[in-house]
Order: sequence, then C-alpha cells, then structure tokens
Amino acid sequence: MIEEKIVTIENESGRLDKVAAQVFSTLSRSQLKKLLAEGHLTVNNQVVKAKYKVQAGDVIKVMIPEPKHLDIVAEKMDLDIVYEDEDVLVVNKPQGMVVHPAPGHESGTLVNGLLAHSPLSTINGTFRPGIVHRIDKDTSGLLMVAKNDLAHQSLAQQLKEKTNLREYLALVHGNLKENEGTIDAPIGRHPIDRKRQAVVKDGRQAVTHFKVRERFGDYTLVSCRLETGRTHQIRVHMKYIGHALVGDPVYGPKKTITGKGQFLHAAKLGFTHPRTGEWLEFEAPLPDVFAQTLDRLEKSFKKI
Repeated sequence: MIEEKIVTIENESGRLDKVAAQVFSTLSRSQLKKLLAEGHLTVNNQVVKAKYKVQAGDVIKVMIPEPKHLDIVAEKMDLDIVYEDEDVLVVNKPQGMVVHPAPGHESGTLVNGLLAHSPLSTINGTFRPGIVHRIDKDTSGLLMVAKNDLAHQSLAQQLKEKTNLREYLALVHGNLKENEGTIDAPIGRHPIDRKRQAVVKDGRQAVTHFKVRERFGDYTLVSCRLETGRTHQIRVHMKYIGHALVGDPVYGPKKTITGKGQFLHAAKLGFTHPRTGEWLEFEAPLPDVFAQTLDRLEKSFKKI
C-alpha cells in the first residue's frame, strides 16, 4: 500500500459509496468503487457492500495500493499532429487506435507513439502520461495532450470547469424530431452488463448539446457538444433518446451501416493555452470512410 486514509463519521449518513465520495473527495467515484470491490475500502475494519448504511461513529478506511507497474515502450509512429508547442500538442487520432496502454494491450497505442515524439506530463504517472482526456478506440478525432505538468494541471482544470470546447460529429439512426436540444441525464455503470454504461438514477451528471446538421431519411448527421465527459457519453445519450450511433457495436442495433465501429468523430477542440492564456481552436476533417458514407447517403436520399 502506498497511502492510507481514515475518517471517523460524525454527521454524514447514507450509502457507503455516496458517503465515501464526500469524505474522500480527492478520489473519483470510479476509483472508490474499484477500491471497495477489491476490499481496500472498509468500515470498522470490515469489508462491506456499497449499499451499507453509514452511521455516526463508523470508521471508514481506504487503502490505496501501489499502481501496477506498466513499462510503456516508445514506438515511432506517423502521427497526425495538428498543433504543437513547448507545452501542449493536439493530435488527430485515427479510428481503431487505443489512446493509452493497459495490461494485455501494451503497444501500438497513441501514448506509445507520443512518447517517441516528445516528453509528456507525469501527473498520471507511467500509466497515462500526457493524457488529459480520452476518446474511444473506434472514435476518431482531436485530443489535447499535455507535455508538462503545468500544462496538464491547466487543461484538467478547464475540463473540470467546462470552459473548453469539444464538439463531435455523429451519424445516428432515425430522423430526429428536433433540430437541436440538450440531453441532461446521469450516466453510470449498467446495472446488469458491467462492461457498458447507461443512464442510471445514481449516475454522474452528464450533459450533451446536439444539433442536426443533415438529414438522410432513416439517418441523421448531428453535432454533439460535450459539457461533461463521461465514458461513452454521446453513444449512451443518443441511444437514450432513441437514436443510437450508426455502427456502434455496443449500443447500436445489429442491422446498421457497416464500418469499423461507431460513426463518431471529434471534429472540433478548443482550449485556453496554459501559458499564454490565448484561446486556441482546431478542426479535423472527417475520416475517409465517414465522409464516403455521408456521400452515399446523400446520393441515395436524393433519389427517393
């Protein structure tokens, strides 16, 4: 163990997972959930379930284990770097590339390539150097990367305060009734399938603003601006309103347009430069397969 935190409950009450998130505010709910599942979060030295009702006098202890060491090998890659200076870089990630290594998937990731290109921030340790936010393996588009800790702290704070710009283009099933709207629905782990996310009552706040860009009858191209950044947020939110992403292997229907995963592209990215205070904004064109699919849809729709 590298750290131990102990709190004696005075006034707090309710479920253990909710109370733990309050008293150990430096740890995320997902971290606490993992620690609880692994027996590293105890009440009165006993391993209990997340729904345990906390009472006055309870002693909650969390033991944070040393992170598993993962040797990340720098790999020379042909990266599409849109912008770079001494503090930050913006990279256009191709569809199919994992952002950072994980046990069992230790090479060929964006981080492997970035390490061969330049120094990266150390705030996330050896696990996710430089990575401030992520996009899914089968989502393409823009990511901001911190080259030092000063930049990382600033960019992370901007994400927390929702002052940056992250706008995606998504091709979804169906014809939306509205031209634009906002989905404000909490997201958390699916209650049955733990590998999926879902809109759940006790999830974390998630807000997505969408706008229709083009209609193709049974399909619609929308832009989605993230106010929060939950796992699979756009994919879950669009499914929630009845318009799952085309090609989504997890949340979409089986009968769909073939591709290499969901048609989702991080098209616009904007943030305040950590050192100069200047607002920077970038845009990345759609990948070929996405653009070609839209072209086919447009041609077939006009024939109707």
